[in-house]
Amino acid sequence: MFCARLRADSRTRSKNPEKNKNAIDRSQIHKTEVNRKNERDERTVQKMAIQKIFRLCLLAIHFHFYQSLCTLKNVTPQRCPFPQKPLHMASSDDDDGSAEACDPNAVNVLGTPLRSCCADVGGTGIGTGFYRNGYCSTGEQDLGRHTVCCRVTDEFLTFSKAVGNDLSTPAPQYYFPGLKEGDIWCLCAQRWAQAHRAGKAPQIFLQATHEKTLDYAPVEILREFAIDREEADRILKDLNDKRDRLNNLL
Repeated sequence: MFCARLRADSRTRSKNPEKNKNAIDRSQIHKTEVNRKNERDERTVQKMAIQKIFRLCLLAIHFHFYQSLCTLKNVTPQRCPFPQKPLHMASSDDDDGSAEACDPNAVNVLGTPLRSCCADVGGTGIGTGFYRNGYCSTGEQDLGRHTVCCRVTDEFLTFSKAVGNDLSTPAPQYYFPGLKEGDIWCLCAQRWAQAHRAGKAPQIFLQATHEKTLDYAPVEILREFAIDREEADRILKDLNDKRDRLNNLL
């Protein structure tokens, strides 16, 4: 019975040679279209990869250009001028966060290298910041996010004490000298935002304020309190111009 069916199929094919030819042609056309589609997809992937490499090269060129510009302007990466570890960081393990304190990649709210806030608070020889290195650096240990470089006022100090954070009284065990009006200090970002809502926020230095501050206040609000606002605006304009030129090249 199986053999009879094969003979019948063979006779059917021999009676319809044109139909069989059309079927073969359609099959070949379908295969050709599939191959062309695969080739187009492969070319698209290659083109996207080339574009990505091109963008990365442009970004690398832009980064090195900006680093050179910072060097010319004496905008130096973050350093640790105080080798002695503050008491609040002391432990039996030497690797307790000192690497975070000297992070050379730290940037400010403008997106440029983080500058020093104050390395000698009130003439005491103590640097500001959670790590007491003069920078508003932050890391995993810094749960309070001491990232806002500000110049305190009596009004703010009174407000801070009223809400439970006495910044006027020295605390030698924490390398804290106590603040008075005019002192520059790395304030907790949340505290600064709280003072802003109460209308008691002190002025700040944007270039020395760590980018983590943006989690608590937008740059537009920070800019309103900026002591270095004019210079910060020039930096932002320069960065935006470079970004526009880079986008035009892509």
